[in-house]
Amino acid sequence: MSIFYKEPVKRVEKLLKEYNSNLNVISLNSSARTALEAASSLNCKVGAIVKSLLFKTENTFILCLVSGDKKASLNKIKKTLNIKNVSMASANEVKDITGFTIGGVSPIGHLHKINIYIDNSLERFDELYAAAGHPNCVFKINFNDLKKITKGLIEEITE
Repeated sequence: MSIFYKEPVKRVEKLLKEYNSNLNVISLNSSARTALEAASSLNCKVGAIVKSLLFKTENTFILCLVSGDKKASLNKIKKTLNIKNVSMASANEVKDITGFTIGGVSPIGHLHKINIYIDNSLERFDELYAAAGHPNCVFKINFNDLKKITKGLIEEITE
């Protein structure tokens, strides 16, 4: 499994192991680039897939973790952060800020410190799956551990 030697996956795996030695990166034979593909590959509900979405605000970037069956709400994000402007980050900004390419953005292991917001709808699931630095790599985690490992704030940020 040569993808395990890719630096972004190793970065995620190191943090998972430091947090809990029982957490592992799962390498899939099929793509998990989209929430639908990931759910199909993992045989789980699409809502149990954590989408890591980078947004550009007036003066910084934020990462929103949202359920695969939900859509991030720019209006709710603006209201939560009490700001006027927020937009999706470009592919280049995602790579520069997180160190991951779109389709493999992990909730952990970013190159720069990013404030993280976790949508409360993810609480519905006992087990969640999030990208681990590559479109074919994920990790399984529960909601409470996701909150702790990311130091994310729980908010209602989806439609």
